[in-house]
Amino acid sequence: MADPRLVAPLDISIDTPAARATSARHAFFVTGTDTEIGKTLVSSALLHAASRRGLVCAGLKSVAAGASEHNGRFVNDDVEQLHQASNLKLPDDWYCPYVLKDATAPHIAAAAEGIALDCSVIRAGYARVAARADLVIVEGVGGFRVPLGADANAPDTAELARQLGLPVILVVGLRLGCINHALLTAEAITARGLTLAGWVANHVDPEMRHVAANIDTLAARLPAPLLGRVPHLAHPDAATASGYLDIGPLVDMTRP
Repeated sequence: MADPRLVAPLDISIDTPAARATSARHAFFVTGTDTEIGKTLVSSALLHAASRRGLVCAGLKSVAAGASEHNGRFVNDDVEQLHQASNLKLPDDWYCPYVLKDATAPHIAAAAEGIALDCSVIRAGYARVAARADLVIVEGVGGFRVPLGADANAPDTAELARQLGLPVILVVGLRLGCINHALLTAEAITARGLTLAGWVANHVDPEMRHVAANIDTLAARLPAPLLGRVPHLAHPDAATASGYLDIGPLVDMTRP
């Protein structure tokens, strides 16, 4: 008889013994070649795929910029998508430590609200969830090197990834220029001593020409497996996108 966890998503509360007993065997930092290239779609799709394998999983957003008020709290669409895709149900404020109102660069949005973005707060939030899950996805914000403070010495999201020490999944938005963007991002990831665990080709521009040739070029040059090719979806949703992903190379990876 098939294991029911492999055919139906789990729905686990942090108060259940199973949630308290698990620890993150698999955890990844998701970044992208730019903003608006499908990081949240792919992050949520990875969670759906992990859930189908019977893993207790949760998705976190490190910083979210752009929120509207609903029922007395500020809500960001990316955070809500990760919330919905997670089968480990957490308190609302665990999914993202910084939900900022203005949809602009995070350090600018934070300064406008008098907030100092602190990597240690994000790390603590990750650790709290990792103690309860089999798999955790930490989604970055924008591209790989987004400032988290106005000062020239302030950390950026690349430094956050380094501090977390997680293998990185790169979402490549398929559009003109993506080869250069992807190779530079991969170079920045490995230069910080981080592992590029895999990459996903997400077809964001339906008018892009020579898509297959671009993917082949990237596959030959990126030092990590291609986890999937998500086609351009007229109505993108994570459950559908998850069908185009192979998370085998991720869940078969043993963390040091």
